[in-house]
Parts: sequence; structure tokens; C-alpha cells
Amino acid sequence: MDLKHICEQTADVARLAGNFIDQESKKFNTDAVEYKDINNVVSYVDKEAEKLIVDALKLVLPEAGFITEEGTADTSDMEGYNWIIDPLDGTANFIHGLPNYSVSLALAKGKEVYVGVVYHICTKDIFYAVKGQGAFRNGEKISVSKAKKLGESLFATGFPYYKFQSMEKYLQILEALMQKTHGLRRFGSAAIDLAYVACGYFDGFFEYNLNSWDMAAGVLLIQEAGGTVTDFNGGQDYLFGGNIVAGSAVHQELLDEIQRFWK
Repeated sequence: MDLKHICEQTADVARLAGNFIDQESKKFNTDAVEYKDINNVVSYVDKEAEKLIVDALKLVLPEAGFITEEGTADTSDMEGYNWIIDPLDGTANFIHGLPNYSVSLALAKGKEVYVGVVYHICTKDIFYAVKGQGAFRNGEKISVSKAKKLGESLFATGFPYYKFQSMEKYLQILEALMQKTHGLRRFGSAAIDLAYVACGYFDGFFEYNLNSWDMAAGVLLIQEAGGTVTDFNGGQDYLFGGNIVAGSAVHQELLDEIQRFWK
């Protein structure tokens, strides 16, 4: 299997979907917004972009299954390869006209990600990685930051918008990190946040209540850029476990701070 060629084709698919989303953003009406759950929004743009992606990726690797956010294809086989797809990561940003949303595509076998692509639709930046071959942004190799301690770090996170049972613990983590770092940022697209960790813009990222499609591509980007990824327990159950801590050399300090409250 030529993973490098598959990555190139996957990047083309991400751009194709991104171009569709970009065109729709110019005429999008908020009347088209639907609710999957409380505060969990979706639109025809997410669904149509996902259909476009699925159809294109079937041609790239016909034997692979699909794990998709919008459920347009649900043929996953955890023993084989699966495409993990978020057609529009940052839907809330998109519907409000905030220019920070992306396409996130990954090819995984079980819990191991082999190809990851994140396309920042609004900046046209494309981030991609193949397992064992490094991580890149627009053709240039990228690496995580050189920060070695919390006091010189800037972190990204996401604020919960549903499933608020762990809110108190989460707020305690935020309070502690606000006092010990250069700050926290919440941009609204986990895929972009993770790509920015891989680039060294952020020194780390953490969030809970995430799905595999939010993080799969970004996880590989960070790993191939020299970073570390774990779940909140310090283990490897992040891809389907719902929470993630990712970062550069400050990963362990960040994890230690989270674990003070996440018990």
C-alpha cells in the first residue's frame, strides 16, 4: 500500500470538499441550521460535503470502511482500514460566519492512524502526515514547539457545549492553567487546534467529549511532528475514548495539572 500516494489523494479530496464548503459559505442562510442535540448544530453543508468525501474516498481505497460524523456512510470494520471523516469541523463557526473551520480526514486501522489530513478552509492551509514519514504544512515540514515548561506555554482547548456533567472539574483545570501559562485559546475547531500544536503555534491541546473524527488526523500530525498524545489518564485510549491531551515537551506537565482535578 502506497500511503504517501493515498495521502496525496486524500489531500485532494479535502480540498475538493473545502472548496464546496467555501462556496456555500457565501450564500449560507441560518434558516438551514438543524439541531442534532442541545447546542449541537448541523446543516445541509456538513451532510453534502460528507457525501462528496465518501464518494471520492471510495475510489482511493475501495476496501476501507467509514466512520463519519453525519452518518452518511457507516461501514466500519475495526479489523480493517477505516476512513475517519469530519466534513466540517467547526460547524458553529461556519454558521456564524467566523472564518475558522476545516475538513479532517484520516485513514486508520483499529486505533492506529496511518494517514491524516486537515484542510483549513479559510486560509487554504493544508496539513498532512503519513505514519513514519513526518508532518507537513503546505509542503514544508513542521514540528512541535520547543517549550519545556508550563510557564512559557500557550494552550488550546474546547469548551463543552453539551454533556456538562464534568463541567466543575473542567473549570478547575482552566483556572489552574490560567494562572500558570501564557494563556488558553478556544478557536472552535479541534482539528485546526491539533494542527497548530503540530506546527508549534500552540504548545499543547486538551479536551473532553470529543469523537474520533474530531481528532484522528490531528493526532497523527502531532505524533509525526515530534509530539506526544495520550488520554486524560496518560494512556492510549484517546481516539475512541472521548478525551485527549496532546503537546510538545510540556505534555507531561500539562497532563499532571489535568490529573490533579480529573479523578
